Amino acid sequence: MIGFVHTGMVRKEEMMEAKDLSKSDALKFVLILGVSSLFADMTYEGARSITGPYLAVLGASATVVGTVAGFGELVGYGLRLFSGYASDRTGKYWTITLAGYFLNMVAVPLLALAGSWETAAFLMITERTGKAIRTPARDAMLSHATHQVGRGWGFGLHEAMDQVGATLGPLVVAAVLYLRGDYRNGFAILLVPALLTLGVLLAARWFYPRPRDFEIETHIEMKGFPRSFWLYLAAVALVAAGYADFPLIAYHFHKGSTVPENWIPIYYAVAMGIDALAALLFGRLFDRIGISILIVVSLLSSIFAPMVFLGNFYVALAGMALWGVGMGAQESIMRAAVAGMVPMSRRGSAYGIFNTAYGVFWFLGSALMGVLYDVSIVAIISFSVAAQLASIPMFLLVAREGKHLHHE
Repeated sequence: MIGFVHTGMVRKEEMMEAKDLSKSDALKFVLILGVSSLFADMTYEGARSITGPYLAVLGASATVVGTVAGFGELVGYGLRLFSGYASDRTGKYWTITLAGYFLNMVAVPLLALAGSWETAAFLMITERTGKAIRTPARDAMLSHATHQVGRGWGFGLHEAMDQVGATLGPLVVAAVLYLRGDYRNGFAILLVPALLTLGVLLAARWFYPRPRDFEIETHIEMKGFPRSFWLYLAAVALVAAGYADFPLIAYHFHKGSTVPENWIPIYYAVAMGIDALAALLFGRLFDRIGISILIVVSLLSSIFAPMVFLGNFYVALAGMALWGVGMGAQESIMRAAVAGMVPMSRRGSAYGIFNTAYGVFWFLGSALMGVLYDVSIVAIISFSVAAQLASIPMFLLVAREGKHLHHE
């Protein structure tokens, strides 16, 4: 319970004043976590922009590069199931978050010292492991603060700051490569945002040791998760499966000569910019309309596949903008919705299950779309559109169950 709640009667004026202070602190907490994510994304997204060619320079084959990247992502999502459960079981959300971020951040600059591709591969997987450990616990703490400022707006703001870092990191590394021309220098410079990440997090831990205090438990405790959570998870799994990963889109741009080589990174940057704006816009709409806004997002993002895979230069660019809209929604309001479905004491586990399912179905969908692309363009478009549209009836059911619960 929040500190101002006493066993006796509390004056209405005192409660209102404390609530205002709590909302102000909640916004500060969201912003501090946003700043830490900005620096963290600068670190590992900056690294990810050059890990492929770096492994090649160290003597790795294309098979090794693909396997390391795929295994890293599988670990990065699969372990979230266990770290989420552990955070709820122990209640040590800050400890688990900080431990994960430490692994996540330290592994990146150490790549500058890697003497072989095996060492570099180990560090890349360690970085993904760190992200897996800290994400469910971090999202659970974030959900408590967003209860005060608005779930959609809070998660949207966090995602927008996240994407600023994801854009800046590769640009910093590109500048270092241009000036110094060495991958090791590129990794070494990332020690700066890595240390800033850890510094900001330690400050957040100092000022806000108990993020749970931002939220008063309103759910009735239950052993399992409600039916709406599992329906929601099925809908999200369909969206994830039908979402083409950018490397496949970039492969198509290159193979089909739709987009000139030097424009492909610019298309990605445009999508990331739209992602940040969409997170803020749809976050606000989520707070006003509720989960029904995800139906609109699914309709919009389902159109990206025909535009990207069949369109010319400008149509493909518009398709990438819609792809960015979907990504912004998936990374913000899809996380925000989870918090409203499950009790506080089970939220770490819920985020662990949510993230793992999302990652596994994204992986399976991406692999299937790679196979379908070799069969025909029509096949990959049909699958992408059908999977995303299939999520809409499930989102409708979840929205209906939510209204039913409110009426009760």
